[in-house]
Amino acid sequence: MTLSLQVLYPASEDATFDYDYYVKTHLPLIEEHMGEWIETVEASRGLASGPDVPPAYLLIATITFADENALNTAMNEKGGVIVDDVANFTNVRPQILIGEVLMG
Repeated sequence: MTLSLQVLYPASEDATFDYDYYVKTHLPLIEEHMGEWIETVEASRGLASGPDVPPAYLLIATITFADENALNTAMNEKGGVIVDDVANFTNVRPQILIGEVLMG
């Protein structure tokens, strides 16, 4: 069963997020350290939560893994390196959702 790891960065008035760092440094770091276990990586910058409604999230990243073993191995072996880098691009504490991919 394919699993997804979604990392959601909630928007707030005091939130900061360096998108340039995220794209040029953090995403390559994920690929470097977890690439052998990852199937896909996608990141979406929040633009709106509806007509004339600011985005609820600054960014949502979705990383897919072939199965639970691949996800667990990636997180156990290299997750700390990725988590430690978060403070370099945002002051937001991300929310995490692990889910079963139903289609894709």
